[in-house]
Amino acid sequence: MVEPKCSVSFVCQRCLQPLKLDPSFNSLGEHTLAELSLPIHAAPEVDLESQAGSLDHYIPPFRLTESGNGANGFMLVGDEGETSSLSHHMRVQAGLFDILSGNTEVDHPLCEECTDTLLNLLDQQLTLTEEEWKEYSEFLKRLEQEDEEQGLEVLEKELDELKAEEQRLMEELATLQEKEKVVKEALAEQEREHERLDGEEERYWREYTRHRRDLMLTEDEFRSLECQLHYAQAQLDKLKKTNVFNATFHIWHSGHFGTINNFRLGRLPSAPVDWSEINAAWGQTALLLTALARKMNLTFERYRVVPYGNHSYIEVLSEHRELPLYGSGGFRFLWDTKFDAAMVAFLDCLQQFKEEVEKGDSGFCLPYRMDKGKIEDSASMNSFSIKIQFNSEEQWTKALKFLLTNLKWGLAWVNSQFAKDETEGSLPH
Repeated sequence: MVEPKCSVSFVCQRCLQPLKLDPSFNSLGEHTLAELSLPIHAAPEVDLESQAGSLDHYIPPFRLTESGNGANGFMLVGDEGETSSLSHHMRVQAGLFDILSGNTEVDHPLCEECTDTLLNLLDQQLTLTEEEWKEYSEFLKRLEQEDEEQGLEVLEKELDELKAEEQRLMEELATLQEKEKVVKEALAEQEREHERLDGEEERYWREYTRHRRDLMLTEDEFRSLECQLHYAQAQLDKLKKTNVFNATFHIWHSGHFGTINNFRLGRLPSAPVDWSEINAAWGQTALLLTALARKMNLTFERYRVVPYGNHSYIEVLSEHRELPLYGSGGFRFLWDTKFDAAMVAFLDCLQQFKEEVEKGDSGFCLPYRMDKGKIEDSASMNSFSIKIQFNSEEQWTKALKFLLTNLKWGLAWVNSQFAKDETEGSLPH
């Protein structure tokens, strides 16, 4: 059985459900349309979007055809032939829905279900509005029952208090503004002081850096000087423990020869020592006797010993002449009397040193006695001349060996007496 065909011209503006209008909409007179066109008081705005949860259970049907009608603001559905040949009733109905949509916040037409939902929402809004109106009415009645004069006095009193409070607050505000001005000036002063202190700090750090660098350099120099001082102190301690005379003058013997600093003093036919070595030995001997005399503050009478290396000499003070304490070669030459006189004068100076030592130490005695250019061996009672002329090389060499032996004894005595004297151990230049 085929169902009869129904004509559908409009859809619901909310759920897009196709609508079938009641036949009574086909007979609307002009007076009815005019009354509907009159402005009406809009109902309180109903936020349908916020109430969308109540419509979520509706499922929009499948749209058969969509066609926008810009003039009327709603959609028409149906066959193309029907939409293209709208009847007079269709235009009247569309105009009716436009009027309704223009006078309310709800677009028309609506289906029955959407209309019921909308009515429920409006009923809820109406209930809330009636409750608010009721509360306002009760409050208005209470206000009307209160004493108007008493309320006015209270308000005037409250107004006076508020004015007084305002005046007080204004005065306090003026005071605070003055304080703010003072504080701003103080703040500006503090900022200037801060800038000045920043400059001072920067200068301080520059000064500190410079002084720190100077301190580091000074500390480095101080440590260097300390190292030098320790080294010098160690050297000084070493020198203090060193006997200057023993280190400078080493008297010993080599066979028949007496030696001083490894220089032989004498000459033998079997060992013809070069005269340069003999002269150097005499220079060392003269230097030793001069150093010993200076150590004892002794000034020789009649003579002055002048150490001058291998050309040392003795000055005769009374005659202002020099006696060479060195030889030039040969033996037993008659013209070489000055060398002999110099050796005799040296022996005389050594005798003066012996006598000076005996003044302070009666127990001091040299192993060989000296007298007028001769040295006597107390064991054999033999004497040997210090001169070259009329003498043999053997006896001359033995006399020189005895001479060095006496000098060594004198050196040992000076070392024993002045061992504690650490400052006068230098030799004359």
